[in-house]
Amino acid sequence: MALLKPKYLQIVNPVYVGDRLASEMKLSILTYDSTSAEIKNVSTIDELIKLKCDSKMSWINVSGFKDIDSITRLCEFLGIHPLTIEDIMHTEQQAKMEIFEGYRFLSMKSIQHQKIDADVDNERSTAQGDEGSELVINQVSMIIMKDVILTFQELSRGAFDSIRKALLKDTSEIRKMEIDYLAYLIIDTVINEYFHTIGNLEEYIEIFEDRVIQTNDNRYIEQIQEAKKHFSQIKRAILPLKDNMLSISRHETFFQTGEIKPYIQDLNDKLSNAVSMIEHCREWMSNIMDVNLAVVSYQMNNVMKVLAMISAIAIPLTVITGIYGMNFEFMPELSHKMAYPMVLGVMGLVVIVMIAFFKIRRWF
Repeated sequence: MALLKPKYLQIVNPVYVGDRLASEMKLSILTYDSTSAEIKNVSTIDELIKLKCDSKMSWINVSGFKDIDSITRLCEFLGIHPLTIEDIMHTEQQAKMEIFEGYRFLSMKSIQHQKIDADVDNERSTAQGDEGSELVINQVSMIIMKDVILTFQELSRGAFDSIRKALLKDTSEIRKMEIDYLAYLIIDTVINEYFHTIGNLEEYIEIFEDRVIQTNDNRYIEQIQEAKKHFSQIKRAILPLKDNMLSISRHETFFQTGEIKPYIQDLNDKLSNAVSMIEHCREWMSNIMDVNLAVVSYQMNNVMKVLAMISAIAIPLTVITGIYGMNFEFMPELSHKMAYPMVLGVMGLVVIVMIAFFKIRRWF
């Protein structure tokens, strides 16, 4: 099948814009109808186009943006606007939704919280070590056409494997649904990852709460701030998508299947719950930090109290030793043979009396 000429003027020249190196491109196409489904991994755009069957629905997935020319050729073949291609490549921008002639476009952030070489029997070391976990933010763009869905992933993370497995089952009900339902499942999978990520971070907050009285942990506050930063990143990913889903629920032309509307409302509810959970977790961490600072202040006050009592005891002793350290020629008591033990006795008595006074006042 020959490539079609571009439908739109190529005013823009799409380039990859992201905070990481572009990974190698991986292509797959899943074609299905109500009776059968088949998935194939391909190596070139030409091979993928040959596998596209106009009589069946197709789900084309592109992972990795290293080969920009091939992605551009695929989009041109399907009549995708150059501005949409530019949005696909710009992985640093917020989630957005657009409607073009012949297709609908939605971009969003997929977030995964992953442990790295962590000791499963030692959660404390996982929370304390810099190498314990990472927050992976992956740009996911989706183009919905009449019988084709294209998904573009900045990273290949296997997030949609469960949907593929469901489509490939002989008893799959998804194959009997319109293409909009598959789009809903993809969005729902991304949103469910938010809850999984938030749940993982809540486990770390519980560990932080257990360590709140350990004032000798120099990394404690830094780790809590890092966790709060993770929640801020998740919130920045969720809020634009939440706004887009609200627009989609009011925009009847985005999802053209009427039966999909209740599902969109369910997605809106999930996003609202996710935002509420994030706010709760951020408040939880702020409370933990306040408790930690209160513990630090309390222990510091105890230290200062001890030092103040030591200073108070030392002051009269310093006065006594200062007096008898003066080099006067005539000090009558110095000639007494018991002068030295008497002075030491007076100094000891002063210490005992002051300690008893502090104890009566319950200063320690």
